[in-house]
This record gives sequence, C-alpha cells and structure tokens, in this order.
Amino acid sequence: MADPREAVARFEALFSPQGQELLGWLSQQGAALGIDAELRAGAELRARYPADLVVDALAQHELRLRAQPKFGRAGDMFFTRAGLEQASSELVARHRAHRYADAARVADLCCGIGGDAISLARGHRVLAVDRDALHMRMARANAEVYGVAGNLDEAEADVRDVDLTGVQAVFIDPARRTPRRRLRAGDSEPPLGWCLGLAERVDRVGIKAAPGLPREAAPQGWELEFVAVGRDLKEAVVWSPAQATASRRATILPEGYTLARAQDGRVKVAAAEVRTAGVGAVQVRPPGEFLFDPNPAVTRAGLVQELALMIGAWQIDEQIAFLCTDVVTHTPFARVLRVIDSAPWDQKRLPARLRALDIGAVDIRRRGLAGDVDQLHRQLRLSGSRRATLVMTRVSDRPWGLVCLDIDQPGDAAPPR
Repeated sequence: MADPREAVARFEALFSPQGQELLGWLSQQGAALGIDAELRAGAELRARYPADLVVDALAQHELRLRAQPKFGRAGDMFFTRAGLEQASSELVARHRAHRYADAARVADLCCGIGGDAISLARGHRVLAVDRDALHMRMARANAEVYGVAGNLDEAEADVRDVDLTGVQAVFIDPARRTPRRRLRAGDSEPPLGWCLGLAERVDRVGIKAAPGLPREAAPQGWELEFVAVGRDLKEAVVWSPAQATASRRATILPEGYTLARAQDGRVKVAAAEVRTAGVGAVQVRPPGEFLFDPNPAVTRAGLVQELALMIGAWQIDEQIAFLCTDVVTHTPFARVLRVIDSAPWDQKRLPARLRALDIGAVDIRRRGLAGDVDQLHRQLRLSGSRRATLVMTRVSDRPWGLVCLDIDQPGDAAPPR
C-alpha cells in the first residue's frame, strides 16, 4: 500500500460500524482463532464484509495478540508490524517517563504508534511527531484508548523540520530499520549524530537505541542506560548531560532496580548509595561456592566490577563476566548458582562427571569457550534425577567447566579445588 493517504483511509474504515462490529467479534474469539480457523473465518467474513476490511481487521487481531506482553490494553489498540516491533513496552515507557516529570511540554520525535507518547502524556503536554501518516493516526487512536489524547499535539512531518520552540525536553526513537531492511547495530534514521545534536536546541534529550549500541557512542558527560525486563535486555537510552544522573546505568524492571556509576565514582543501587575504592580492588581467583551470572544490562553497561565490589565477589577470569563468592548473597543484578563441581574442561569425561552427580538434565551456559551446545546436548545422554546448569567458560584463561544448581535446590559441598 504505497499511498499513505490510502493507508489512512483504509484504517479509518475500522472505526465504521461494520469495522467496530468485526473487531469486536474477533476480540471475542481471542487467541482461540488459530491459523486454520482464521482461514475459514476469513472466507465466511468476506461474504458479509468488504474484503479489505476483513484483511485489515484480521491483521489488527493478530497484532493485538502479539502486543499483549507489551501493552496492558493491547486488545483495544492499533498497530503495524513495524510499529509494534519498534515500540517500547508500556512498562519501559513508564519507567522512562519519570525522567521528564518536571517538563511541562515534551516532544516525542519518531513517535510511531504512540507507545512512549502515551506514557509521557499522562502528566505533560506532548508534541508527537512522525512522518508516517498511518502511525500518526494510530498514535492518536492509541492515546484515546488510554484517555490521554487531550494532552497530545500531533505533527505529521520529518523530525528534522520540526519547530521545537516552547519544548522543554525531547525524547526520540529513531528508526532502526527501513521498509526494506534492518539497519546495522548503532545505525538509525535520523542518525545518532543528528539526535545528539538536539541537545544544542533543547537541553534535555533522551535517545532510544538498540541494546547493541557501543558504549563509546555516548559522548563525554552523557549517560548511557541499558534497560532489561527480568533477564531480557530490551534497549539502550542515551541521556544528555541535563538529563544524566550517572555515566552508565543498568536498570532491571519490573522491580525497578538500578545499578549505576555516578559521575563522581559512586555506585548507586535503587535508593541506596555506596562509595567504592575503585574497580582495581576486584580480585581474580578460582571459582568459589557460588557463581553469579550478571544481568545482561549489567554486562552491557560495563558494570560487572562495580557489582563485584558491591557484593564482595571476585572474577574467575579478567575477560569473563562471571563472579564468585563463598557466601550466598542475593542480588537483583545477577542470577545466583551453587557450584557443585569445578574442573578444567574435559568433554570426554564430562558425561561420567554428570552421572556421578546424579544430573539428568542440563542447561548449558557458554561464555568465553567455543563449542557446539546442541551437539554436546546430544552426546550427554543423561538419566539422573537433578537438573543443573553446565557452565562452559574460562578460569584464568584456561578452558573450564562448572556444574551448578539453582540455590533453592539441595546441593553438595563443592569438591576441593
């Protein structure tokens, strides 16, 4: 559908009495309308409704189901495939909106289907800008679903041409894919360099980026935040100096924990702060009784050593992000495992080692050591009663294997090392 006006006109048909009736019927079917049933229903529906309306309604039904993990009101919202893929989840958008709490008017550039604009519009006047006419119309409709459309000012335009007079703060989510291809990590449209330049016009700027963004892409004085939901790393955000409260930050939602290196060298955890002696204080030693696998947000933010200092841990290799202690410590920033076996990597003897430990199933975690995980799974042929995590890694630059249990499982004392 090349003509954007035609796309908007077709979208408007979904608000007609027939469109609303059709969307309502599909909503009642829910996820029970599988592929086969959808094909049968589509044929029947085309006998009662215009073909284009059926196609568009079925597409919205599928996208609404896909959007449920992202949005609490997904069943009433509107999406395109690209718009849903790029949109931040409601949880992440609400977290980010706190940074703009005292800004009276915020610009949401490249607003897409309105995921961030909705969260920002809960307490601010929002200028929502996108050059895609269909996305702009969807952003308005989605803001109406959340009851915040009254705070939304829309501008269908290229963000490069928008007048930001009267705007106190800016959020921009530049496109990371074109209609034909996904852009490389770190690339976007508009480019990151242009986005960074917004700070010359408006002091307070937040730029959403892919989680693979190199840390060096954030200029001196800017904050680079990596956001994860649980252990699923979602995105990076680059904050201008006027918005920055740290140099690097790892945020883990939904609990809202944050680990950050402040400009003055302090480390922050949630509302608490501790001053560290510097990252050079972290030792490198053989594995201990407990293994800590840092959250991906922590590793991407480069805060593994800060985490080690915070929990009294050491590294098992200078280049590997695993940490160890001899006393169990609970932290929201890492998965904690009990080490029940630790030895140089020997794949031939591995099955016998696991059988001796009564291991019947393993999750394999590989970091710093090459190997075919699928082939290893096939070779093990285990039959024990316990499930373990097999860690393929390096210890002091030597190939190493660790057999670990979740800390809520009964564990054996680790053998002497």
